[in-house]
Amino acid sequence: MSVALFPHLFRPLALRGTTLRNRIMSTGHDTCLPENGQVTESYIAYQEARAKGGVGLIVTQVAGVHETARYTSHLIMADSDACIPGYRELARRCHAHGAVVVSQLFHPGREIMESANGMLAVAYSASASPNERFRMMPRTMDRAMIAEIVGGYAGAARRMFEAGMDGVEFVASHGYLPAQFLNPRVNRRTDDYGGSDENRLRFLVEALEAMRAATSDDFIIGLRISANERDEAGLTHAETLSACRALGDRIDYLSITVGTSASLGGAIHIAAPMNFQAAYAAPEAKSYKQALSVPVFVVGRINQPQEAELVVARGEADGCGMTRALICDPQMPAKAEEGRFDDIRACIGCNQACIHHFHRGLPVSCIQHPESGRELVFGQHPKAATKRRVMVVGGGPAGLKAAAVAAARGHDVTLFEAAPRIGGQALLAQLLPHRAEFGGIATNLTRECELAGVTLRRNARVDAAVLRDFAPDAVILATGATPYVPGFETDEEMQVVTAWQVLQGQVKVGGRVLVADWRADWIGPGVAEMLARAGSRVDLAVNGLHMGETLPYYVRDTIAGNLHRLGVAVTPYARLVGTFGDTVFMQHTASEQIMEFEGVDTLVLSTGHLPVDGLAAEIAALGLECHPAGDCLTPRTAEEAVYEGMLAGRAV
Repeated sequence: MSVALFPHLFRPLALRGTTLRNRIMSTGHDTCLPENGQVTESYIAYQEARAKGGVGLIVTQVAGVHETARYTSHLIMADSDACIPGYRELARRCHAHGAVVVSQLFHPGREIMESANGMLAVAYSASASPNERFRMMPRTMDRAMIAEIVGGYAGAARRMFEAGMDGVEFVASHGYLPAQFLNPRVNRRTDDYGGSDENRLRFLVEALEAMRAATSDDFIIGLRISANERDEAGLTHAETLSACRALGDRIDYLSITVGTSASLGGAIHIAAPMNFQAAYAAPEAKSYKQALSVPVFVVGRINQPQEAELVVARGEADGCGMTRALICDPQMPAKAEEGRFDDIRACIGCNQACIHHFHRGLPVSCIQHPESGRELVFGQHPKAATKRRVMVVGGGPAGLKAAAVAAARGHDVTLFEAAPRIGGQALLAQLLPHRAEFGGIATNLTRECELAGVTLRRNARVDAAVLRDFAPDAVILATGATPYVPGFETDEEMQVVTAWQVLQGQVKVGGRVLVADWRADWIGPGVAEMLARAGSRVDLAVNGLHMGETLPYYVRDTIAGNLHRLGVAVTPYARLVGTFGDTVFMQHTASEQIMEFEGVDTLVLSTGHLPVDGLAAEIAALGLECHPAGDCLTPRTAEEAVYEGMLAGRAV
């Protein structure tokens, strides 16, 4: 079926000494699953799940080639033979399911995030050119250190070869060390490693040739590089393409991305959020495919197999990196091959539990599929010893996940949703600017319920009478939350509304709006952007250090750019005090001084939520087993809701 449906995506692809079964690639991405610089069983299980799911090429996360490569405390280190046993087992397990496996080899140069002991590290680069994002002033590498690091790449490649990996990927993307040598605005050397195009390429040439000499003729050596670093001081498309041409047959494939780690705006592209169109970087890859004789892969929000098929069919690339799609649904390739399109759990690009977990030092996961990254604990949900009659109250993310898991375990599950539509707050979230895909979480979880055999009842409010009539063996309570309106002083002259009312179109706001944002999440800035685009003059007052304080970095920075372009004024450290006439009074939470916003027509409250848990007392009075999940416990995010729904589904 795959040949007929995806004639390009499921065509095998030769890479030097091996053949990929399809053109789907899981690109290298940090997971925080390794420990003490070593591959762990949890990391092997994570990658093995993707191999089982049918991916063609797995590129494992960056492995440091030198002691100075430790850009984070969660890095795998490949600078000693101690790494070989872990990689050998990883390769064996993934090969058993038909996947080809290569490891990224890495040195960040000046792109140092943090160290294990909390102290600032000494960073090294081609020149003493400062990093904007991490505020690092690197030391210039001397020739001895350059030679040592080139040797580090060779040694790491040899270890991967000895471990039975199929190859390595030389990471020159996102402004990391090789790109720092290439970039004439970063590399200001006057010796053999700087100045001319040939000299700036020398570090890459030496590293690639050393890796080849340390391995074999049939060992894959790929290159990952940003086609355009999307930053004023970054590498341009022309500069990168020229360098790739010059490298010639030293590389066996090219993995194209965009962006740079060196700036906030450039780093967005490391894991572009849902603001960006599907496969948005693919057109940039086409010139590389046309200019080079090696296979070209491309990444950039390619979340569905039909998107990947179009990229390959249009000749933009030979294959597609679909990393977040595979975090969300490890079985995506197999489902696509079998024509089970509706069963694919599509990534929504929220970044909340994948890259945001990494930035917080937490293991990778997915808000829709919390089993990801937790394969050793939740890889299989145990079958129920006895079939039970389970009532799930609430059809938001928590209730949907709970129902799907409980039914898949063998229970008779009925979900009751009071509203006419399933989805809960996801249906509101999708109304925010650039957040339409968030509604996909409801679509995907509803499909999981259908596949598991859950009975879905809409427009079905539950009370004590319904509980008695249904007579469940267990109840999963997932009744969500409602907007919280804090107490504040007011003469009631100003229009005061909630963000929910704005999103649902229940109110008409004035021309001058202040959004009071206590949550510092998506809602406040999303409503601010929506109203600014509709023509209102908008202020966003955030009770936090900055707008989007709780958000994934790349989501936050994308929103910050949008608000700035729209002229939305953002005031941090702002606590709502009250309103009088057309003036909103805020208190600066650090100085305690009052801040006044005059001429305001409408105050929009994004001030949190209250749990809806009134049914808990009725359930307790009837003596029923009850498992609460999600916002009815206390309002948080969809990630906690789905995770707790999974736990509740396992508990009944």
